[in-house]
Amino acid sequence: MGTDDIDIEHLRGWIGRQRTLEDTITPRLAASLAAILDERVDFTEGAPAPTGIHWCLCPDIAPMSGLGPDGHPARGDFLPPVPFPRRMWAGGELRFSSEFRVCDRVTRISRIDDVSVKHGRSGSLCFVQVSHRYETPRGPALSERHDIVYRQMESAPAASKAPAPQTREAARRISVSADPVLLMRYSAATFNGHRIHYDRDYCANVEGYPGLIVHGPLQATLLLNLSRQENGGAYPASFAFRGVSPLFDGQSFTVNAGRGAPLELWVADASGKTTMTATATLSSDAGEQPTVPA
Repeated sequence: MGTDDIDIEHLRGWIGRQRTLEDTITPRLAASLAAILDERVDFTEGAPAPTGIHWCLCPDIAPMSGLGPDGHPARGDFLPPVPFPRRMWAGGELRFSSEFRVCDRVTRISRIDDVSVKHGRSGSLCFVQVSHRYETPRGPALSERHDIVYRQMESAPAASKAPAPQTREAARRISVSADPVLLMRYSAATFNGHRIHYDRDYCANVEGYPGLIVHGPLQATLLLNLSRQENGGAYPASFAFRGVSPLFDGQSFTVNAGRGAPLELWVADASGKTTMTATATLSSDAGEQPTVPA
C-alpha cells in the first residue's frame, strides 16, 4: 500500500474533531506511577502528583469487542481510520502552566489538528497530530501536542534502518533496566493495551520486531523527570521530544542530560544508539514554573 492507496481527503475530514474526557488523580494512581519511577512521593490530597501523571489520565477505555488487532481501540471514532497497521508514538511538545495534584479532577479537551501522508525510508507514513488541553480545578495546567505515526506492515522494521550509535557527552546519566515487568506496570498504569509492549509473539511474528518495545511516553516521562531534577524540581516552561528509534526490552538504557540552555536530553540503548531526544526550556530561561518537594 502506498500513498496513492490512502484517501487522504477522507482522513483529513477528521481534522477539527474534538473530545472531552474527565479523570481523577487518585492516590493509588499517583502511588502506582511513583513506584514505576522508583520515587517516594506524598500521596495525600493536594500533594504534587508524580511527573508524567497526565499520560495516565483519560485513556481510551474500549470494550474487548471494540479493540483492533494491535490491542488499541479500533480507529474511526475520535482518531481517523488510517489503514496502516503499525502505530508509534512519534513525539510531541508539552507547555506547563500549573501542576497536577493528588485528588485533582482533571478535564482533557482533545482535538485532531492535522492528518498528513509522507514517504520515508521505510515506506509510506501517515501522521496524525492531536492537541490536548488539561484543566484542573485551579485552571489550565498543560497544553500538549501529540504526534502519532502509522506505518505499513510490509516495510522493514525500524530497527534495521536505525542510525549508528553516536558518542555524546552527558552532564548527567541515569541507567534504567528495560525489564518486561517495567513495561507491564506502565501499560497497566496508563491502561495501554498496545500489544507491542507485552506480547512477544505478536512483536516477532506480526510486526517483525526483535523484542518488546519500551513505551514512548515512558521514555519521555524519564526525560521530563530528569529535566526537573536539573531545574531544581521545577517543570520546564516547554518540553519537546521526538522518538528516533525503537527501544527494546532485555537491556539497560540510559537517560541523559547535556549542558547549557536550552537543556538537551536523550535516551540511548545499551549500544549507545539514541532512541529519543528532547529539548527543555528551563525556568531560568522562561520565568518561574510550578515546583515539587525535594
